[in-house]
Amino acid sequence: MQKHPHVAVALLNYNGRNHLEKYLPTVLSLTYPNLSVWVIDNASTDDSVSFLQQQYPQVQLVVNPLNGGFAQGYNMGLRHIESPYIFLLNTDVAVTPNVLQPLVDSMEKNAGMAAIQPRICADTHRHYFEYAGAAGGYMDMLGYPFCRGRLFESVEKDEGQYNDEQLVFWASGAAMLMRKKLFDDAGGFYPYFFMHNEEIDWCWRMLNKGYKIGYNGHEVVYHLGGGSLAKENPRKTWFNFRNNLIMISRNMPLGWLFLLLPLRFGLDIVAALQMLLAGNNSNALAVMKAWVAYVNWLVKPGNHKWPGNRKSFAGPGRYSGSVVWQHFVKKHQRAADFYNGY
Repeated sequence: MQKHPHVAVALLNYNGRNHLEKYLPTVLSLTYPNLSVWVIDNASTDDSVSFLQQQYPQVQLVVNPLNGGFAQGYNMGLRHIESPYIFLLNTDVAVTPNVLQPLVDSMEKNAGMAAIQPRICADTHRHYFEYAGAAGGYMDMLGYPFCRGRLFESVEKDEGQYNDEQLVFWASGAAMLMRKKLFDDAGGFYPYFFMHNEEIDWCWRMLNKGYKIGYNGHEVVYHLGGGSLAKENPRKTWFNFRNNLIMISRNMPLGWLFLLLPLRFGLDIVAALQMLLAGNNSNALAVMKAWVAYVNWLVKPGNHKWPGNRKSFAGPGRYSGSVVWQHFVKKHQRAADFYNGY
């Protein structure tokens, strides 16, 4: 076990000059003694690159030839970085100075841990958890991801209730420390996703290979969120529904998947009808378009479409019931109201 193995902090940027100006100074204030800071630029068309070159020459820069989204953007950029650990960090995240050491300590104590995330709160309301990751990610038996600290649109106040360490199902790509060798050995993120669900898919693949995913809530970061697409954007709805279907098809045991897909189709129809009733026609249409895109993905040949490992759907972070039922029917507002298998 090393006290201070090298960590490369990797921020993926696309036209995020304003975010870099606001949040990069917090990254450079990290107290961890053995790190390098990298910005992977996804072919930005603003002045991000020149801004970094002029204002932050100490930051190492990788410029991708095209915008490959979160998935392929990191795949291309991380090829240039050699480090035992990579700390993936969104450009709209304010880090606290000491956030890295507890994460590294957790990883060094457990050689079987592939990735870990800190506590993630909202930058605009710092006493509340943030939508993307919150206090660690979980998965229900229907393939719906959820978090401690945030259940659909219900967000908890951070009162220290999750200042703990847990094994989880997935860690948020907004702030995730991972082992570089495992990332490379698995072929990185699945590039077809472009954005959304790619880190959950990668964590699921790690679990299917026998590794663990962790959460250490003793330190916190603050995430602005919505930097790529706002939550109400139909394009975001399309990515979330399409990519979730692709993710469960790639990773879930086949016997359960064949039973699940008809049920998921029915639930997504219900979700689309609710959007229509709320006057949100464009998002309802995005749900249906996501299913068309998913079917096209199923029939389209592609390299590395199927990861191969599909272990029994059991273990840390897996909830044996339905989070949709618990939240929308039984009206639970917190994951802790119905699931204490952390």
